[in-house]
Amino acid sequence: MPLVAVLMGSKSDTELVQPTLDVLKSLGIDYEVAVISAHRNPERIRQFAQGARGKGFEVIIAAAGGAAHLPGVIASWTTLPVIGVPLPTSELKGIDALYAIVQMPAGIPVACVAVGGAGARNAAYLAAEILGLKYAKIQDTYEKYRRDLQGEGK
Repeated sequence: MPLVAVLMGSKSDTELVQPTLDVLKSLGIDYEVAVISAHRNPERIRQFAQGARGKGFEVIIAAAGGAAHLPGVIASWTTLPVIGVPLPTSELKGIDALYAIVQMPAGIPVACVAVGGAGARNAAYLAAEILGLKYAKIQDTYEKYRRDLQGEGK
């Protein structure tokens, strides 16, 4: 059963979200991908977010560019952790998306990672840290990755 839902607002975001999927796969974390626009299909977002816990999801990663409403809209409908990934899809190269994601009102938190590829990867690593609190196998795999990472500078 997938533990992580990875959402993007447009199919054209697929290439930018691929690093997230690659990291989740490398860590052995099951995930499901969906394309749902917060603007074009708000009712479907509501249904997805409200039903996410019942489907077994424990973390939601939502990638969005431009106005980047997707992570915040999802967070407004669920109490699961939501990680927002700002995508560099506009003339502002993702700064607009970053501001949109980090400026959520008090009480509706969205974790936010860096713009672009590093952020896409870090969203998966953050999901692993969250899931590692409950799942020893994920914790062990992620800790091994971190130990291996330390050896890169030698």
